[in-house]
Amino acid sequence: MQKLASDLLRLIDALKIGRAAFVGCSVGGYLLFEFWRRSRERVKSLVLMDTRAGLDSDEGRAGRLKNAEETLQKGPECAIEQMMPKLLSPMTLSSRLDVVERAKATMRHAGAAGMAAMQRGMADRADSTETLPAIDVPTMVLGGEEDVPSPVSELERLARGIKGAELKIVSRAGHFAAFEQPDEVGRVLREFLERSGR
Repeated sequence: MQKLASDLLRLIDALKIGRAAFVGCSVGGYLLFEFWRRSRERVKSLVLMDTRAGLDSDEGRAGRLKNAEETLQKGPECAIEQMMPKLLSPMTLSSRLDVVERAKATMRHAGAAGMAAMQRGMADRADSTETLPAIDVPTMVLGGEEDVPSPVSELERLARGIKGAELKIVSRAGHFAAFEQPDEVGRVLREFLERSGR
């Protein structure tokens, strides 16, 4: 997360962006917590989507590290198949095969090394729970009602930790809410950014 936060800062410096609205989904949320701790003066508003502030359990962390090793040994397809039920809602998995294939295609871009690095990075991330009260820009917490890695209870906890944060739950969506309900997620994001991000 530290490397990603440094990369993000270099990118916005190169683009000559002073302050901006940032949207982080899943790992992107972990990145934005780290970015906030390092460069909060660059943040105008935040959307934290399908993410969480706390750490994984010891079992969850061990599972991520095991997944990373297996991905390197067996290749990305095995990991993708294993993760799909955690990322998409049951309805999407059973009846929206076009969405399932698009999600898989997106994940394949990372390759085995990239997917393993992502799992290791998530396992080693900092606990951001104590960061939440310091966030003092307009913030929205957004997620799917059937999100397994970041369930509604976690999204509610996240929103409660940030003063004035809005909470929006998208129905018929899992962890990949933007894939599953793009129109609804787009509408909610546009409304928030029009109020808070410009």
